[in-house]
Amino acid sequence: MATGVEGALPPIAAFALVGALGVGAQWLAWRLRLPAIVLMLIAGLLVGPVLGVFDPARDIGALMGPMVAIAVAIILFEGGLTLNLHSLRDAAGGVRRLVVIGAPLGWLSSALALHYVAGLGWEASAVFGGIMIVTGPTVIAPLLRQARLSRRPAQLLQWEAIVNDPVGALAAVLAFEVVVVLDTALTVNEAILAMIVGIVLALVLGLLGGWGLSAVFRRAWVPEYMKVPVLFASTLAVFALSDLVLHESGLLAVTVMGLFIANANLPSYAEMRRFKEHATILLVSGVFILLAANMDLETLRTLDWRTAAFVAVVVLVARPVTVLISLAFSPVPWRERLLVALTGPRGVVLVAVAGLFGERLAAMGIEDGARIAPLAFALVAATVVLHGFALMPLARFLGLAGAETPGVIVVGGSRFTTAFAEALQKVEVPVLIADPNRARLRRAREAGVDTFYGDILSEAAEHSVELVSYATILATTDNDAYNTLVATDLAPEFGRENVFQLKRAKQTSQRHALPPTLGGRVFGGGLGFYDLNSRMTEGWRIRTTRLSGDFTLEDWREQSPEAILLARTGPGGLRIVSGEDPRTQPGTVLISLVPPPDGPKPG
Repeated sequence: MATGVEGALPPIAAFALVGALGVGAQWLAWRLRLPAIVLMLIAGLLVGPVLGVFDPARDIGALMGPMVAIAVAIILFEGGLTLNLHSLRDAAGGVRRLVVIGAPLGWLSSALALHYVAGLGWEASAVFGGIMIVTGPTVIAPLLRQARLSRRPAQLLQWEAIVNDPVGALAAVLAFEVVVVLDTALTVNEAILAMIVGIVLALVLGLLGGWGLSAVFRRAWVPEYMKVPVLFASTLAVFALSDLVLHESGLLAVTVMGLFIANANLPSYAEMRRFKEHATILLVSGVFILLAANMDLETLRTLDWRTAAFVAVVVLVARPVTVLISLAFSPVPWRERLLVALTGPRGVVLVAVAGLFGERLAAMGIEDGARIAPLAFALVAATVVLHGFALMPLARFLGLAGAETPGVIVVGGSRFTTAFAEALQKVEVPVLIADPNRARLRRAREAGVDTFYGDILSEAAEHSVELVSYATILATTDNDAYNTLVATDLAPEFGRENVFQLKRAKQTSQRHALPPTLGGRVFGGGLGFYDLNSRMTEGWRIRTTRLSGDFTLEDWREQSPEAILLARTGPGGLRIVSGEDPRTQPGTVLISLVPPPDGPKPG
């Protein structure tokens, strides 16, 4: 391991360094719009084998193994929580094919590539091949937002990643169980019996754990503020108990437990899953830094031409063959099949799970286990970088790129929102108006604005609306409580800085004011629903104005002192105005609500 610095870091300093590097790399990636996984890989390798500042085996010691095992158990449990079988039944036929046919084919093709190209033995190839089914849901989402794909290929890639996340982990766990049993059993009959016992035990403990938690939560035997801690403690308990009875069966148990809870229709499921996602991001970051720092230079030198050939075969042969066979004779057009076939980025979950299983296989005397982690790093780094730069040009070449400009979803149809949507379309910003009242969408449909008839928070919207093509939410209905609900619910997905709502009618009253943690930023110049629409009735209109070197924001403000600035678009993209005037430059287009030239007119 890394030995460039004499003396070990204190454990507390080591833990702090791991957290700072993991979270810092993700923040820097967000700022620079780069794949976070690449920056985490660079950070881990720099402090580990390159500079020798941090050596997990030296600085953390015996705690590293249990820490990684527990982190991977929680990651797999959260992966199980993402798989709602009802959503899978409702998904497109292409998604079902990619899961039902594609997962086994991907497992087989990946194992063949590992054995015949990378040179791994069958045991390591079978385990790692199962993990390679996972295409990385945490990596796919940012790529789709960046590439602005058309709705159907984006849905295929997104749902495949979500569903195959636990499926791939489950395949790896089962393959590992088989390897463990075959390695420790004396006869074939003992091996089969031990494998059956292990799988049955893990299934029973996982189902019992999921059923018990669901029953306790549904009967309100646990207060709301303790549900997530109880969830964590129960996950660790099931993992430890299953491992105690039969070694290495705990990962399968917690995955099954997550699957059960995901399909139990618990009222607080969304909040629990959201918190689990946040915890998983921290754990994945930590595990990734630990595994990268734990690699030594000798292991890195094993990444030779066979590694490059392995990555090339996975990207250019194994993935395309798997997808094209899975989608054969399906209604999915050939262009979309080709795009999905050539897009398969792997993420940090693959590295975390591969690192754990690689160490376990190596500890069992299977030498190829030590090569799994570096191969996983190479595959993840290569696919993330490749697809990060190639997905958008490929989508454009195939004619499957959506709008290049991030769109706006306006919740609530009205005279004002229709006029605002028309102004956005005028400056080539995609816009969608959603409303559960069909009559309120009539004006928007007549104006040629895209609409969604239904509740934007419904499951139907999740499947029908291409959310990945939109970056901003405006909640503009006549119901302040619903606007606040929409803004609060969608803020984690879109970012609180991109979620807006009309000013609440009684926000200035101390008795009715809501805490700042609820709702979005104020939109519409501080006016409410009825104020804005009454102005439209009086003859106010939405106007777009282009600034230049000779006509600045100050000139516009002097010319239109009563105008209400709503948004601006230009080189920096669309920005909704909330509060003070924004920074502008020549070429910026202002979108504002202006009074009629001769004063207000009666409606």
